[in-house]
Formats: sequence, C-alpha cells, structure tokens
Amino acid sequence: MEDTLHLIGPQLNESVTRVENNISETWLAVKKDVTPPTGRVTLNTSDIHLNISWKTVVGEQYLGFAYVGLVSYKTLNTSVLEETNAGGRASDYNLNSPVVTVCVSNKKTERLTEPVTFTFKHQQEDVSESKPSCVSWNNTTWTKDGCDLLQSNISHSVCSCVHLSTFALIMQIGQCPYDENNTVMMVIGILAVSVGLVFLTLSLVTFVNYQRNPRLTNTALINLCLTLLLAHLLFLLTQIFLHYIKPLQVLCAVLAGFLHFLFLSAFVWMFIEAVLLFIHVKNLTKLRSKKEGLNWKYLVVIGYIIPLVVVGVSAGLVPDGYGSEQCWLKKNKDFLWSFLGPVCFILIANTLLFLSILIIMTSTLKKVTSESLKTKRTERDQQLFKSVVLKTMIQFIILGCSWVPGFFTGCSKVLEITFLLLNSQQGTFIFLIHCVFNQEVRLLYLKWWRTLCATYTPKTEEDPVTTTSKF
Repeated sequence: MEDTLHLIGPQLNESVTRVENNISETWLAVKKDVTPPTGRVTLNTSDIHLNISWKTVVGEQYLGFAYVGLVSYKTLNTSVLEETNAGGRASDYNLNSPVVTVCVSNKKTERLTEPVTFTFKHQQEDVSESKPSCVSWNNTTWTKDGCDLLQSNISHSVCSCVHLSTFALIMQIGQCPYDENNTVMMVIGILAVSVGLVFLTLSLVTFVNYQRNPRLTNTALINLCLTLLLAHLLFLLTQIFLHYIKPLQVLCAVLAGFLHFLFLSAFVWMFIEAVLLFIHVKNLTKLRSKKEGLNWKYLVVIGYIIPLVVVGVSAGLVPDGYGSEQCWLKKNKDFLWSFLGPVCFILIANTLLFLSILIIMTSTLKKVTSESLKTKRTERDQQLFKSVVLKTMIQFIILGCSWVPGFFTGCSKVLEITFLLLNSQQGTFIFLIHCVFNQEVRLLYLKWWRTLCATYTPKTEEDPVTTTSKF
C-alpha cells in the first residue's frame, strides 16, 4: 500500500510514510530553525484524511522545530469497545473506521482554538439505518465530548474535534439513532403535549373543587394529574430548549433526574388509582357503603417516597447515568431499567387488577340478571354495571396502557408517533372519563358557567310590577 502526502513547500522536510503490520504512519516536520508556515496542513492515508492548523501543530511557543504525525491502526475492531459513554452500551456500537492517533510537537492540545477535521472512510457501507458518531479515547472510555459529526454519506464521514487524542468512527447498531433535526416529530410532540397539558390543568382544577362523596377523596386523581402535568411540562420545555441545555451537562443530568422522579411518581399514582378502583368495584358488587382503603396521608407518602427512593438509589449506584442526548436516562450499563423495571411491574399489576375487575363485574352482572325478572330495578343495576365496565376499560388506557407501544416502537415512525400521541393525551382521557362523562361534574360546570355569566352580566332595575305582585 502506498500512502500519499499532498504538500509542497521548500520549508518542509521530506515526509515519512510507513505501512507495517497494518499500522500506517505519515509524519511531516518543519526544518530546524525555520519559521513554520501558516495556514492549514493536510495528511492522508488510504482511509483517513486529516486537516489541521499549523498553529495547532506548533503551539504558542515555537521550539525551533515542529512535527505532525498521523498514525492509523487498521486491525483494531469492536474488541476495543469495552466501554462507551457515547449514549449506550458498548454492545450497541461497532467501529466503522480505523483507529487514528494524531501526534504534534505542541504539548497543550486539551482545548484547541482551531478544530481539526478528519474524513473517515467507512469500513462497512451498508449502514443506512445507523448514524455515525465521532468519538475519542479518554484513557477509560470512548466519548463524544469535544467531537462533532459535520457531514456523512454512505462511504465517508467528516468529524471535527477541539482536542487531540485517539479518534475513531463508531456506528450505533440494533437501535435507531436519535435525530435531533427531526422537525416533524418535534412539532407533533409540542402540539400533542400542549393539548394534554390543557386538559390536565382542567382536570386538576375540577378534582380540587369537587368530591363525589364526602367520605371519599380525589387524592389519587389529584396527585396523578399533578405529577403528569409537571412531568409533561418539564419534558416539553426541555425538548424546546434542548439545544441550549445539552451543552450544560450538569443541568441536563439534573433535569433527567427530575423527569425520572416525576414519571415514576405518576406510575405509582396510576397503581394507587387502580387499587382504589378495584376496592370501589368490590364494594359496589357487595352493596357496601363503607369506605375501604388507606388514609390519604399514607397515599401521599407511598406516591412520592417510593419514586424518590428509586431515583436516589439509581443516582447513588450510577451517578453518571443521567443526561443522554435528549436529557434523559443513558442506556449504558442498562441504567434505563431503573425506570423500565418499576414501569413494567406497575403495568403488569394494573393489568391483573383490571382483569380481576372485569371478571368480578361480569360475574355480578350475570348474577343480577338471573336472580329475578327484568324489573326496572334490575335493568338499572345492569345499566350501572355495564357503565362501570365501560369506564373500567377506558380507565385501563389512562392508567399506563398508553405506555405499552413505547416498548415496541423500534425504528418505526408510525409506532413512535402512536406512542407519542397516546402518552401525551393521558390528561385528555382523564378529563373525558372523570369530567365529561360524569353527570355531577357536568352540573358543576353548568353551575360555574351560570355564576360566571351572572358576575359579568350588568344588573337592571327591579320591575315595579313584579315588586307589587309579591303582596
């Protein structure tokens, strides 16, 4: 193999190029005691093109000589990817370029004023569904810090880095890469989450001002709406300002921790609401009027302390697990399961509870039908039970079912949009089932509307005829 160096100039020594044991080296030096040239210099091997400034090569203090070298290791493969903090596990990535090291006479290369650029030739070109990442080795892991992908096509990728180290191009495999320029998904997400926030706010105001029964409280529904409202609002603001937040790693990690806590708390409240619904249905079938369940103070402790413990333990065990490209949980070391684990448990528990509710309601409905003739009372009972069954099925969508498509989205944009729409509209479903479909709440809305109209309607003088007729 013959590597070429495209440089011409009387001030430069003869370049040295060597290929030995699958290691390709290209070196260039400035003659001793000769003022180094200005501008930029390029070095090439068969798979790598380097463009670097002479200012970076020489440094602030010229020592009488300067050199730059490009060393390419072609035999290294995925075995070097023991760890990576590029946004996932090491098994999720493959090297798709030689590993390259840049050597210069300048000793201060931690933060360069003029970036260096690399053009990597892909080792595998059949990677149309993967997004390359420019990474450097920081003594322990591969990291994307300080390197950006400028452009990429099927055969080459161009990287820009603001420090010198050992570099490579990795490709994400088995997953869909995050596309920060997906404007369509961004617009759909903003609109969908905004609509959900409106209905969550309306539901929260309604539950705070209305109680169905003096012996019952809306504690679970109020806190479910509150946690979903805060979680979706924080998620929306984070995604809108992600371009400004992502460079601030500490802020990004803190926001990810808060989102972890809020969404976990919402799921715990979904479970509490499912348990309370099960108790309510059981009491209904046995014609009980006495309230069964935990005191609202215990519910609050359960709803917030358990998520707080999970987040605290997760942050303690994996302190660098927060702050992915979307300011969410990183996928390396399976840290994402600190969220998916509790979610899967709650979804399975809720499913079992709702199946139990449907079995109880179906059995009770058959029993009511067979006990006596179809009098008006039994017909009312049947309508009541059918209404509860219908609301229970809709409630299942509210209490976590909308998250199920998130486990199967893969690289499908259709499933991703479906998951986004269902998940963002939990507030809409809550408003419909607990407010719009509730006759007492509709009467409450009508009362509020009349009060509002009476407040802004100008008062007229009392009719004298009406006054005298009172006597």
